[in-house]
Amino acid sequence: MPTTPEPKLITGNANKQLSTAIARRMSMHRGVNVGLVDARVERFNDQEIFVEVYENVRGEDMFIVQSTSNPANDNLMELLIMTDALRRSSAKRITAVIPYFGYARQDRRSKARTPISAKLVANMLVGAGIERVLTMDLHATQIQGFFDIPVDNLYAAPVFALDIKQQFSATMDDVMVVSPDVGGVARARELAKRIEAPLSIVDKRREKAGEIAEMTIIGEVAGKKCIIVDDICDTAGTLCKAAQVLMDNGASEVHAYITHGVLSGPAVDRITKSVMKSLVITDTIQPTEAVKGAANIRIIPTAPIFAQAILNIWNGTSVSSLFETETLEPIYEGQFGG
Repeated sequence: MPTTPEPKLITGNANKQLSTAIARRMSMHRGVNVGLVDARVERFNDQEIFVEVYENVRGEDMFIVQSTSNPANDNLMELLIMTDALRRSSAKRITAVIPYFGYARQDRRSKARTPISAKLVANMLVGAGIERVLTMDLHATQIQGFFDIPVDNLYAAPVFALDIKQQFSATMDDVMVVSPDVGGVARARELAKRIEAPLSIVDKRREKAGEIAEMTIIGEVAGKKCIIVDDICDTAGTLCKAAQVLMDNGASEVHAYITHGVLSGPAVDRITKSVMKSLVITDTIQPTEAVKGAANIRIIPTAPIFAQAILNIWNGTSVSSLFETETLEPIYEGQFGG
């Protein structure tokens, strides 16, 4: 049993909206106010990061909520420096809640003389004093093995499944899940299994890095409402092209469910002008005003699942129970629009 009365949350500047929402959800669950620890995370004139915690955290179970999204390096340094501040203030345990884990795409050496940046980041986090990591949909699940501390990796698929069943309740027989590449088949298969839908794959052939020469659809998509599933959407070039190829092959509609909406550069403009009827993302990365204003982009909240996961870690109970639909349904009751 925990020795402190309540878990303590502290946030950096990466996604304050999500941090506040998590604290609000935890307050509802606990029946007492769980606020964010009063602190300042600022920059000196030369952009050095400075952190000062205004509350006593000695002996407390601390949870730092900080995505390492754009600007990735600034947000990563904020996380490391906040960890150091808490460790030197005698916090009992420090858990990093990283909804979007940056540098995860650099998880192996793709060619000679390249780094494995995800492993370097893992070493930095552990070296700073973090004792546990909570994240969502790691780009490569083997990154969990880069850490010598517990890593809880939540999945968006159960949440997406709840939303899909509500959005397509009248036409579930026409739904087909699509993996945008061979590497994402396991993720797409997991969602397809949850909603009892068939699976199709987009096979990409590249002439050179960054350029897609050809896309082939594996599976019969004619007349289907295709749902593309992936973990990251960056510039949306591949996603929009895959949507077009699916429509060219007879799909009746194309939708996409992507966990992390990086959406950099021309992404929002591409999605708005694409044949996709909707793109559904989560709020693991704080959405820009352009994303919020896009007519065919919808955002699903992750605060309910993160709040419950934090409470489970604090209580010493199962986090993997949140992978089950039966557990998530009451947590997300009333969260999805019709």
